[in-house]
Amino acid sequence: MTVQNNDIVAPSPTADTIIAYIGMGSNLANPVDQLTRAYQTIATINGVQIQALSAFYHSPPMGPQDQPDYVNAVLAITTQLLPLDLLHSLQTIENQQGRARAERWGARTLDLDILLYGDQYIVLPELIIPHIGLTQRAFVLYPLYDIAPQLHIPGKGDLKDLRSRCPLDGLKRLDL
Repeated sequence: MTVQNNDIVAPSPTADTIIAYIGMGSNLANPVDQLTRAYQTIATINGVQIQALSAFYHSPPMGPQDQPDYVNAVLAITTQLLPLDLLHSLQTIENQQGRARAERWGARTLDLDILLYGDQYIVLPELIIPHIGLTQRAFVLYPLYDIAPQLHIPGKGDLKDLRSRCPLDGLKRLDL
C-alpha cells in the first residue's frame, strides 16, 4: 500500500490494529532515563499498545562528532492511530522531554521516529515510511532485529539480510 501527499490510506478507529516500530534515541540528560520515560509515556497513548522493547544500545553520533554518544532502542507497538496522529503524539513526547530542533543530527534529549507502519509506504512532507536510512543504520537494524528477527522491510528486503550487511560502526549492546 502506498500513501502520498494527503491521500492517507490507514485504519479507521474501528479497524484492525497496525504493527508499527518506533526508533528511540537520546544523547543528553541521562539517555537511558530519557528512553525509559519515553517508553512509559508511549504506553499511555490512547490507541497504542506496547508489544516489545529491544535492548538498549550505545552508539557513536551519526552527525557532528562533537556531541555525546547515543543510547538507542526500538519499540514495537500496535495502534489504531493514523500515521500522522502517531507522529504528532511522538513529537509531543519529544517536546515534553526537552527536545530542541536546532541542528540536523545534533544532540538531543529524545528522538522518536516511526520506522515502519505495517507494510505501508507513506510519503508526506513530514513523514516518510519506511524511515529513510533505516537499512543503513546499525543503531536501528540491530535493536529492530532483537524484537522482530523475521521482519520483512517493505521494498528493502528481509531484516536479517539487511542486518548482516550493516557493520556495527561502534554499536554496543548495553547491559542494564
